[in-house]
Amino acid sequence: MKKTVVMSLAAAVLLGANAFAIDNVKVSGDAKLYYYTDDKNAGDLFSKTTSAADTALRLGVTGDLAKHISFGVTGYAVSTLGLENNLVSNTWSSAHTASGQGVADAAWLGELWIAGTYGNTTLKAGRMLLDSPLSFSETWSVAPNSYEAVVLLNQDLPDTTLVAVYAGHSNEVDGDISAVPGIDKIVGPNGKFGTHGVSGANVFGLINNSYKPLTAQAWYYDVVSAADAFWIQGDLNSDMVKGLKLGAQYTEISPKGVYPNTNDSKGYALKVGYEGIENLNVSAAYSAVDKDSVFKVANLATNNAVSQSKLYTEAFWNYGYVGAPDAQSWKLNAEYNVQDIAKFGAYYTNVSIDKTNVDMQEIALSATKSFGPLDTTLAYVSTDADDQNNGSQSNSIQVYLTLNF
Repeated sequence: MKKTVVMSLAAAVLLGANAFAIDNVKVSGDAKLYYYTDDKNAGDLFSKTTSAADTALRLGVTGDLAKHISFGVTGYAVSTLGLENNLVSNTWSSAHTASGQGVADAAWLGELWIAGTYGNTTLKAGRMLLDSPLSFSETWSVAPNSYEAVVLLNQDLPDTTLVAVYAGHSNEVDGDISAVPGIDKIVGPNGKFGTHGVSGANVFGLINNSYKPLTAQAWYYDVVSAADAFWIQGDLNSDMVKGLKLGAQYTEISPKGVYPNTNDSKGYALKVGYEGIENLNVSAAYSAVDKDSVFKVANLATNNAVSQSKLYTEAFWNYGYVGAPDAQSWKLNAEYNVQDIAKFGAYYTNVSIDKTNVDMQEIALSATKSFGPLDTTLAYVSTDADDQNNGSQSNSIQVYLTLNF
């Protein structure tokens, strides 16, 4: 099974670290088991045809090659453990490929980087996870997408971080997502890397915290031969009302190159939250996207049709709606941590898209608890969307188990 490739690589790195006296070597990782079931299309909860399951192994090694020079290697492997032959008919990860006996396992190196620091400047190159408002690694499924990139960070300016990124390759799904197995549509078959977008992407960011209650950020994207985009965001922790949090986002995506004579995608979002009561977090958010948009206001790195959005209103489970052209969305969140029992969450998302006559309402309930190194989450999601399940309400249950080591 291909998991042995990941394990062998980690062992080789550790042996090399000992042989060459590499300092500060750390090994970390996790093992995941995710399960999903719904009752769409006249199906039944927990039936094989309406269920998906996957296991994933992440194993990473980091260390210092020399003073101010570090490295990191992370391997990922996904396997159904044969569950698709017995309990489920689908997988979580789209990295799987079909085989004569069901679904083939997959393994790949998601991270393989080296970084050097001089003063307040760090240069990092290789395979890595990235996080920015319009291009990021989606981490909600069993395995994230990653990039082959060069990242430059500088903090010479007080309370300011400057970011410059060139991402030339990635391992996201490329092409028709309907032909790809799995429910996440994040990582392409076997995690294989290819050209990111049309010809790569350049990203520039500025994050400032000069006024301590406020974190302000501005990003510019040159997605080569596809789009120019910018994203502006401010998040304020009020120093006048303890626990009050305010946020605002604005973005504009301008198609170019292979998208000639098309309209810009514009969107904004507002958020207000309150965390002034111990163990309780509540928030409300609103967003709107221009009706003439071409791109969805969502991750430009994975398949833009169903990829996750960084808008405050993003749903718990049903991605692809809040960032759609002409979408107006509301999101209400409430989370309460009951000591020694669990952290409970309730989330409501309402999206209205007049352009396509599609409305979507989602109610999600979750309970999360850790048992030592084992993180567990049980979630229930009610979905009522005009373009799902013949317009009828449906239910889903999800189980997330993560063993950290």
